[in-house]
Amino acid sequence: MRILPREKSDPPTLSLQQQMDVHPLSTSELRGWFHRDISGLDAEALLKSRGVHGSYLARPSRKIQGDFSLSVRVGADVTHIRIQNTGDFYDLYGGEKFATLSELVEYYTTQHSTLEDRDGTQIDLRYPLNCSDPTSERWYHGLLSGSSAEKLLMEKSEPWTFLVRESLSKPGDFVISVLSEEMKEGRPKVTHVKIHCENNKFTLGGTEKFETLADLIEHFKKNAIQELSGNLLHLRQPYYATRVNAAEIENRVKELNKKNEAAEATKAGFGEEFDSLQKQEVKQLHSRLEGQRPENKSKNRYKNILPFDKSRVILQTGDPNVPGSDYINANYIRNELISPDECTKSFIACQGCLPDTVNDFWQMVWQENSYVIVMTTKEIENGRKKCVPYWPEEGGTKEFGCYVVENVVEHVASEYKTRTLKIWPLENEYEVRKITHFHYLAWPDHGVPEEPGGMVGFLDQINQKQEMHPGAGPIIVHCSAGIGRTGTIIVVDMLLEMISTKGVDSDIDIQKMILMVRSQRSGMVQTEAQYKFIYMVISQYIEIMKMKLKVMQVGKEPEYGNLGFLGKKNIHPTVTRKSSKQKEEVYENLHSTKGKKEEKPKKQKSEQKSKGSIKKK
Repeated sequence: MRILPREKSDPPTLSLQQQMDVHPLSTSELRGWFHRDISGLDAEALLKSRGVHGSYLARPSRKIQGDFSLSVRVGADVTHIRIQNTGDFYDLYGGEKFATLSELVEYYTTQHSTLEDRDGTQIDLRYPLNCSDPTSERWYHGLLSGSSAEKLLMEKSEPWTFLVRESLSKPGDFVISVLSEEMKEGRPKVTHVKIHCENNKFTLGGTEKFETLADLIEHFKKNAIQELSGNLLHLRQPYYATRVNAAEIENRVKELNKKNEAAEATKAGFGEEFDSLQKQEVKQLHSRLEGQRPENKSKNRYKNILPFDKSRVILQTGDPNVPGSDYINANYIRNELISPDECTKSFIACQGCLPDTVNDFWQMVWQENSYVIVMTTKEIENGRKKCVPYWPEEGGTKEFGCYVVENVVEHVASEYKTRTLKIWPLENEYEVRKITHFHYLAWPDHGVPEEPGGMVGFLDQINQKQEMHPGAGPIIVHCSAGIGRTGTIIVVDMLLEMISTKGVDSDIDIQKMILMVRSQRSGMVQTEAQYKFIYMVISQYIEIMKMKLKVMQVGKEPEYGNLGFLGKKNIHPTVTRKSSKQKEEVYENLHSTKGKKEEKPKKQKSEQKSKGSIKKK
């Protein structure tokens, strides 16, 4: 076990640029968890007010030039860990050695149970607490490598499409990546232009300096960028990002709500994003053969809305001699964007019951050990049958195939009704389960609920009920077709759970989440209005979360080094270096040597530590 030295105070603040001059970071190192201008007190306040257990961030050390500090939320407290940069490698003053800061952080985020506090408390790095974006403009993609930017732009394949990203080689600077008309190796060339940040102003290296990134981009959208070769680069079509820091979603909503400056045929804002989402639907062409079988066609409420075979719910009591007896129009839905150990909840998305499928529905409820059912449609809307009642009247009991269902009691809230149901097999009346049926009544036939905040409260009640049953099966959600409102409810709940787990400063991508859910059931989230509604609910939830955050009382600068390595007998293992996978990029900038690669100064070793600063145990 290694106990790291304590630090009681910080010396005068050094700018990040001063530290970079002494010990530059590698080009692949910085991610959203790196905060360039905060102290230990700032880090502690952030993690306590906005983080959760396992949240972490990294920051420059104010004690030793070129070193860094890793701040981690452990329960209600924050632990600060020194990261040593020797000029040859990074480590935690002992333990594993790494070529880059990002490799060190990545290692300790994946190797849980590796670190512990001096009192034996385990320290887990689970959720990065990301720093805020420098702009809310949608062409900003955050930390993105040059190769990833090139891939995105080439998929767009429209000349003069551009995006802006944070520089990986120099923190605080940015890069414009532009798809030009020039061909290179048989495909359009992507040019990367460095944006320098000097004295809090942005410039391409010429005389023009701008107060914000947005001002710079707006200027060069109207005035072409001239390369040293004489070629002109035009910023005509922004490539919009859908990733957003959850804490800043209100700004994203404002951007998406903006009207076009001039009348255009193409959509903008939410419409443009939803159209982009719809165009990617062709990637979700999975087989739906079971729903197309003649014996199953009558079990589908809509003949073309069928479950994917790969994720469909299979009724276990089906008779193998009776074709189609294992079929129900339903799919399992899981959050595949998080690790399996974090995914503690799953869903079943299904259509509204038909008269001939009610028995199958209750068979599914029983076999899947589900305790919560969510219904988001009325039985009849605008004179059209949306779902047959699959429950008895209040106080009544009714048989459904092999099961008996009792409607114990109903309660009416402002926007929904809850039913307490009991179900048991015909052959065993003592094996009773209590089911909670949430019937949302505030969703209009066309459109979305007027109050997004009401959905937050509705989902909170659902999750409270689900948590009352440890080991419960999937939450069953349905509307009429089982894709529009059903998909909206499921996507919103998954996003809220991610934010609740990882903190309000976590990154979310609503479009990516919908695509993931659509890969498990076709057509989830049907309309632009539903797409926008998801944004509005998340925005409302973030506002609620911000109101609940308490201002931390400023205290004494925390002490450092109460860290050990679990199971590490050899505290000085052989040093191994990994070459950086990030390639150097050639930037085309004004007033610079043509084609000259950006030079990266060599690392210098950290100051010699005093003897006895490290204890062995």
